Amino acid sequence: MRKKVDSYMGFAAKSRNLVSGYHTCLHAIKQKRLKLLILSGDLSDNTIKKMTKLAKDNEVPMRIYGKTEELSKVTGSRERGIFGITDANFADAILKEIDGE
Repeated sequence: MRKKVDSYMGFAAKSRNLVSGYHTCLHAIKQKRLKLLILSGDLSDNTIKKMTKLAKDNEVPMRIYGKTEELSKVTGSRERGIFGITDANFADAILKEIDGE
């Protein structure tokens, strides 16, 4: 299961359907472009709380998954723990896999 989520996130990154970083995801949420918000489990409690509230207020599904180092490696970014999926099909597939674990 984990490999599928990692593959989907990698494909989303290559097809430019993945945004990463606090400010980039914040901007995408405000523009109503984000279909799924993924936070790594090792972020600070304050960051998780802020992003959870923001996602809930804007009706964006959110999941806590993996660790910063692993997700950064899969997506080709450096030390990022906040990721947003902008494509509905990728978002649905990733949600199905994460919820299935």
